Amino acid sequence: MKDKKEKQPFNYQKLYRRIFLIIYDICSIIAASYLALLFRFEFRISQVPDYFLDPITWVLPILILITVGLFYLFKLYDSLWAYAGENELQNLVVACVLSGIVNGVALQLVKYEHTQPVPQSYYFLYTFLLITFMFISRFSYRFIRSQKHKNENKKNATRVMIIGAGEAANTIIKEITISNYSTMVIGCIIDDDKNKWGRYIQGIRVVGGRDKIIECSDLYDIDEIIVAIPSATRTQMKEILEICKETNCKLRSLPGVYQLVNGEVNVSKLRDVEVEDLLGREPITVDIDSIAGYVQGKTVIVTGGGGSIGSELCRQIANHKPKRLIIFDIYENNAYDIQQELKIKHPELALTVLIGSVRNTNRINKVFETYRPDIVYHAAAHKHVPLMEDSPNEAIKNNVFGTFNTAMAAAMNGAQKFVLISTDKAVNPTNIMGASKRICEMIVQTFNRHYDTEFVAVRFGNVLGSNGSVIPLFKKQIAAGGPVTVTDPNIIRYFMTISEAVSLVLQAGAYAKGGEIFVLDMGEPVRILDLAENLIKLSGYKVGEDIKIEFTGLRPGEKLYEEMLMDEEGLQDTDNKLIHIGKPIEMDEMLFFKQLEELKKASKAETRNIAKMVQDVVTTYHPTERELQSDEYRLELEKAAKIVNEEGDE
Repeated sequence: MKDKKEKQPFNYQKLYRRIFLIIYDICSIIAASYLALLFRFEFRISQVPDYFLDPITWVLPILILITVGLFYLFKLYDSLWAYAGENELQNLVVACVLSGIVNGVALQLVKYEHTQPVPQSYYFLYTFLLITFMFISRFSYRFIRSQKHKNENKKNATRVMIIGAGEAANTIIKEITISNYSTMVIGCIIDDDKNKWGRYIQGIRVVGGRDKIIECSDLYDIDEIIVAIPSATRTQMKEILEICKETNCKLRSLPGVYQLVNGEVNVSKLRDVEVEDLLGREPITVDIDSIAGYVQGKTVIVTGGGGSIGSELCRQIANHKPKRLIIFDIYENNAYDIQQELKIKHPELALTVLIGSVRNTNRINKVFETYRPDIVYHAAAHKHVPLMEDSPNEAIKNNVFGTFNTAMAAAMNGAQKFVLISTDKAVNPTNIMGASKRICEMIVQTFNRHYDTEFVAVRFGNVLGSNGSVIPLFKKQIAAGGPVTVTDPNIIRYFMTISEAVSLVLQAGAYAKGGEIFVLDMGEPVRILDLAENLIKLSGYKVGEDIKIEFTGLRPGEKLYEEMLMDEEGLQDTDNKLIHIGKPIEMDEMLFFKQLEELKKASKAETRNIAKMVQDVVTTYHPTERELQSDEYRLELEKAAKIVNEEGDE
């Protein structure tokens, strides 16, 4: 019938294997019984008295039956010995020890005329031999199978160099060495500690310090380098990687020292070395207590909360126990993703996710009237420079008037703080996106003079890994076999990580007194060409041979370099030496609001002359069509070179 379960075929292979093991075990019990006695008499058979042999022979059938029963009880006939581990070994030893006890009890019960007790050493030798025979039968298959896999894997093995001869390296080496499926062969270890030179870790020699990296990569034919120094600072990591990237080996590392503290060091924790490891700047540290002090117990809204910066803001805010976190975004997929993530990580969080546009005045006003947020992080904006050059009116509608709407809603509904996410492209802008963000800064500084809400802006450079960042693009191009496209060989940028950018934004909220533009000291500028070359090298390829680099020319509105502060702003220090404050710029407010009204009408009318109108508002905005041989290009080239040289001298 159809509803009857189909009869499973009988597993003859399992039956044959079990019969073989039972026969082997019977032979092992017999062999262990007599060999133990022979061991006692140093294998001199003629000297073994019959009064010892006879009781052993009489007890043997009973011993075989009970021992086989014990082996069955401890599942020694059912385990998959190819994957046997500690539990199977424990069962095997216990079963054999019990067999030895049974043997001893049985021999004590046998009474013969003219017999003597079997020597005490016999019982120990019997148990030891039985364990040995059982271990050989059960684990030899695993050993043979393991060696077979290792030999197969080593034919196409990846030869590895380990940098660091500490506990993390020891754990990584152990895991690679004992793994049946590892395709790695460790060639050598590098460590700067001279006391470790010439010594061995699990048979692998520490050959020298970092000065030996390039030499030994050739000598040992290394394919991949693993940096196993979780305690290394960003500066130390940069110094090591600067040497490693010249070897054309693929580079991987452990994430950080916390992995070692938590006992989580293993091969699965290794990650590819990222280009940000070469930036050579220590991560930004912030005063967590001050952040928690003004976020805890407050209602916080993040506009653009589904974006790369906005979502990281939401993650960090959620850690500081806000009264309510409101995510406001026009793109439902991003909002949904961060919503689900926070629900899992923070089930206790009062979370509200709303879909809407900051351009919709009624919608943003209704949200603020309903929830009355205490703190506003305004991250919603169009940020892609070339796209905004092609759609300048959209940059004005979304960036300028989206900010205006949100700032006004915050002021009218009693928000305590309003933090604008700005950009270094707002300084002396050459593109409509940067100019629109400069107007946003002017809006919040103007609002700060007239409302109780503390309005501030936070300005930073390019964010590694964010939407539109150059790093993900380079990675995709490398994965596709190239070419990697760079706009200009001399273009430079400042970089920071998403977590650093968000830390700065949160710290700005703590420092805010109103009207400030907070600026991060982002360290040395990075030449994009160097960044592309380093990423190719870190991926284990040769620049120009395996992966080529093509220059596509500066895109519309793009500058060779970005500045962090306008000349007239000046700098003020904060308690965090890497965070500075730019002074508010004086302006004619009446004229400014009149210009905003004209911009609003023009952008709605889709005027073609919006750039000229923006230039009237932002006098430092100079939209130009760049050509490679122009005088302006040469001036920018000189400025870019000067910035790099000055930073290098410092």
